[in-house]
Amino acid sequence: MTGPRRFSINQMTVKQLSLPELTKSCLRLGVSGVGLWREPVRSYGVAATAALVRDAGLAVTSLCRGGFFTAIDPAERARALDDNRVAIDEAAALGTDTLVLVSGGLPPGSSDLAGARERIADALSVLAPYAGERGVRLAIEPLHPMYAADRCVVSTLTQALALAGRFPSSQVGVVVDTYHIWWDDTAPDAVVRAGAEGRIHAFQLADWTTPLPAGVLNGRGQIGDGSIDMRAWRSRVDAAGYSGPIEVELFNEELWARDGEEVLAETAHRFTEHVL
Repeated sequence: MTGPRRFSINQMTVKQLSLPELTKSCLRLGVSGVGLWREPVRSYGVAATAALVRDAGLAVTSLCRGGFFTAIDPAERARALDDNRVAIDEAAALGTDTLVLVSGGLPPGSSDLAGARERIADALSVLAPYAGERGVRLAIEPLHPMYAADRCVVSTLTQALALAGRFPSSQVGVVVDTYHIWWDDTAPDAVVRAGAEGRIHAFQLADWTTPLPAGVLNGRGQIGDGSIDMRAWRSRVDAAGYSGPIEVELFNEELWARDGEEVLAETAHRFTEHVL
């Protein structure tokens, strides 16, 4: 089997596979791109991971994740900046030009969304030049509003573009993730704007299935199982000028309980069936 064109498997979709297992499965199935996560990469070793994927001929399409910029305490903010500098260096070492940012939720006891978003901009003003010098783009990912309180105060693509627009597009852009923005009737116009500004730095897919699980974080459905018209979104993002890799990123307990290579093969098939 040869993997579909532009298809990239996000490591979280098949997190039951170790990095060596993931690279071997990608080779067997003809999958040419992977999106990596910092925690398993650091456990395996950044240099060792870079060598592993390079030797396998795999493209690292993104690294997830940096961000969490919304703390008020100066010491916490300094630690976040330091950690994001490390994440940028890790992305460069892995050979990817895209670091995905989950910006952070409201600090404990706060209800100041505007203030939290402004602290994200303050952090980006420090990190964007650092990333640019290392050939890494920071990609702000808006998350569905149900995550605004505890995970990400950037809930729409328009909000993400308002932050990114303060910086050169070569340094800061956005992630278009179907799971988070499919419901928003302003998102199609925002995709057009993001494309015109050259700010679509990553495109990720997951389907919306209900009922959501307890805790909601692991409710991202397999392509074709839910409510999102994947082909329409792919066509929309293509029309905006994006021609890069398309990652499938699923957080799903049922998928994680299955054989990882089987899930990878199924996901590649679903991509061909529902996206291309």
